This record gives sequence, C-alpha cells and structure tokens, in this order.
Amino acid sequence: MDTSTKREIAATAARLVVEEGLEYGPAKRRALRDLGLSSRTALPNNDEVEAEVRDYIALYCADTQPQELRALRLLALEWMERMAAFRPHVGGAVWHGTATRLSDIYIQLFCDDSKSAEIALIDHHVDYEPRMVTGFHGEQVEALSVHAASRVLGEEIGVHLLVYDLDDLRGALRPDAQGRTPRGDLAALRRLIESEKDSE
Repeated sequence: MDTSTKREIAATAARLVVEEGLEYGPAKRRALRDLGLSSRTALPNNDEVEAEVRDYIALYCADTQPQELRALRLLALEWMERMAAFRPHVGGAVWHGTATRLSDIYIQLFCDDSKSAEIALIDHHVDYEPRMVTGFHGEQVEALSVHAASRVLGEEIGVHLLVYDLDDLRGALRPDAQGRTPRGDLAALRRLIESEKDSE
C-alpha cells in the first residue's frame, strides 16, 4: 500500500483520537470506514498515529492542550497516590503528553494478590466497574474503571486501573520502539509535572 494512503489513515485516526477521544485501535478502524477503504487495508502502526496526533494538537489545540494535559496528570497523580501500595505506573497519552480533556487515564497496578486492589476500592467506597481490556503484551487484563471528577476541567474523566501480577513489572519498563520509557511511576510523574511547571 502506498505511504500516502497510510498517512491519510493515520491523520484521520489522529483527528478522531483528539476530537472524539477514541483509542488508537477503534480510531484506525473508523478512519478506514470514513475514508471508504476496505477493512483489509493495511493500517498504520500506533507510532505513526501518535506522530499525527502530535501534529494535530500542535495545529489545532496548542492553546488548550497543555492545560488539559496538566489537569489529567494531576488527576492521575491523585489516583496513583491513593493506590500507592500497588506500585502504580501511568502510561498512554497522559504519560506521553498527547492527552486532551477527552482522553482517559490508564494506570497499571502491580499486585501481589490480584484481588487486593479491588478490595482497596471497596474499602474506600469507590464505585468501579470491572472489565477486561488488552494489556501491554496484547493479553487480556482486568481493569477497574472509575469516573473521577477533575476540578480543573470541571468534568468526569475515566480512570482505568489495570491489574497486573507483581512479576509483570520487570517487563513493564522496557523501552518502546522509539526508545522511550513506556510508563512512569509516582516519582517519575511528579518529576514530569514539576518540570512542566518550571518551563511555564
């Protein structure tokens, strides 16, 4: 397939990610439909979509996105502090800096006992919805999904706590295809928030 078609799919998917809050997979599939392409058309990879998301944000959201990203990172920090006993790590758009107010927050928890995180939420009277999502190795992982109020954004944000075994932590910090750390722990997220504050 020619690169211009792939780039067009990536650009269309990026617009759906930013404007509608879609995840990359569904955004790519919908981009195919919107462009009238066959469902068997080869799709761009997530790095290609992310590059287009960055371009789209720079073009259309440069005045609002940094504040929205900061609000989401602060909300992620709040939840990571609350779940600190389970070695929380934040990943996805919130960690990589492409999140907007429509993005959900994904926090991976690494637990000795897979039920302990759920019990902690019950003990704190937190309403959550358990569901299965695709994990970072493509496997099915339990997610405890909550609606958390962001005072800064004035709306509720989806926070998904993905429950992993403690052993999974070893492979969780291997650099991605671009050589970046794919997720950060509490200290790393605090440093990121501080460094943004300093550069303002």
